[in-house]
Amino acid sequence: MANSHAPISIGQVALTVRDLDGMAAFYEDVIGLGLIERNGETACLGTGNGTLIELRQDRKARPFPREAGLFHTAFLLPTQQDLAAWLIHVEERGLQLDGASHHGVSEALYLSDPEGNGIEIYRDLPRETWKRSGEQVQMTTQPLELNSLKQNATPWHGAPSGTVIGHVHLRVGDVDEAARFVTQAIGMVQTFQLPSARWFGSGGYHHHLAVNEWQSKGAKKRTEWSTGLASVELLAESESLNPGRLIDPWGTEFEITATQARAA
Repeated sequence: MANSHAPISIGQVALTVRDLDGMAAFYEDVIGLGLIERNGETACLGTGNGTLIELRQDRKARPFPREAGLFHTAFLLPTQQDLAAWLIHVEERGLQLDGASHHGVSEALYLSDPEGNGIEIYRDLPRETWKRSGEQVQMTTQPLELNSLKQNATPWHGAPSGTVIGHVHLRVGDVDEAARFVTQAIGMVQTFQLPSARWFGSGGYHHHLAVNEWQSKGAKKRTEWSTGLASVELLAESESLNPGRLIDPWGTEFEITATQARAA
């Protein structure tokens, strides 16, 4: 799992939404999360292990798809059987996927929530099968054979308790500037790169954060009243990153929580 032996990993993601009821229903019914807490204009959803998504309602917020922000939130399921079960679940509901890929390190399914936030549902291949060169991890994008995947399905009963947010992929204005922020301020290692994208991980994981400028090259600081990403929680061991808050050059907020505090 992404959190195993990783000094820094993802805890939860907060989204600013316009329709709290509709978005909460989506993350419950489609993604399979449970409603943990509903308080006024906020809903927290996750598994028995805690919150993964916090939805914060702002009816006046508007989407700005060309700005920096969220590319996708990636939910990591424990097994291939869980991924296959979720695939059958969404197909039975008549939902359309945005894509399906084999990345050499993982098998991934893609879709968007009702307000356009990207989502990845994936499972990792065994770490010993990942192709490495030092700290670099070779990732690819090949078609995922869905019929073969579905043969391994178990019944879907919602997101398993071992589900975590494996990684968060961001839109940024400049990938080199983003790489400096993630490696220097956060302390993750760059694990893979393309001309307009970078991937970063901790503890040997293929990536906990990724950035690209595919739709947002040259973007400045994000509009304050935008829908989408509000903050990303980083779980960090005390010797890796101090608790507090970091903000990247585009206004994305990272809340750093001590791993021991979250576990308690």
